[in-house]
Amino acid sequence: MPTRALAHPQRPNSLATLVLLLSAACSGGGTPTSQTLTGATDRAAAEPSTKPVVIDVFAPGEGDHAGVDGVSWFVDLDLEFPGDVRSTGFTGNQLTGPGAHNGVAPFPGVFAPGKDDRFGGLVVLFSTTTIGARSCQNTANLFNLTGVTNVAEDGTEIWDTWIITAASFGRRTPSTLYATEVSDRNHDGVYNDAPDIVPDANGDGRCDETDLRALGTASDIKVVHFFIR
Repeated sequence: MPTRALAHPQRPNSLATLVLLLSAACSGGGTPTSQTLTGATDRAAAEPSTKPVVIDVFAPGEGDHAGVDGVSWFVDLDLEFPGDVRSTGFTGNQLTGPGAHNGVAPFPGVFAPGKDDRFGGLVVLFSTTTIGARSCQNTANLFNLTGVTNVAEDGTEIWDTWIITAASFGRRTPSTLYATEVSDRNHDGVYNDAPDIVPDANGDGRCDETDLRALGTASDIKVVHFFIR
């Protein structure tokens, strides 16, 4: 198994940080602000992109062997947008999950495959998805924690995290994650136009980078090859 750092140097514990952020919001605390966005913007400087949105995948990492018997692994994303909160498609903090956690206070959100009801421009696909439309199924609405981590003069940052609690993506198998922000397809100034199911543009029976490019994206398409234990 490849050797890699167990924690990202700029995001040592994003799940704990999100929980603290959501708890503070629930108790009336404010969201920290700064003069400029950091993190993904700094990383993007090394690899210039013409896309307006910057997306970074913190987990899984390339070559990771993740989870236990198909569950207990994370998808952890950071997205930075050039505009205000409204323009990101974010409509409210989210703390949700399966069963009794679905759509309950303090930050209710729907937990089901498809377009995220709280963050409507994100698409996340897996080559080994066994539910819905399989590799063409957008899984963004299964994310558990979504919040605004920074609002600055030059844009807005959103963190989105998900712990997998059902073996819906295979066991003891290689898999590929595809993550991207969909373009503002209806030109209303808001990134909230992700589909529930990505169209199979080339008709080859699976969805990947080719189909996401055909759909139209506001960010680069992140591709991560990993192994589900």
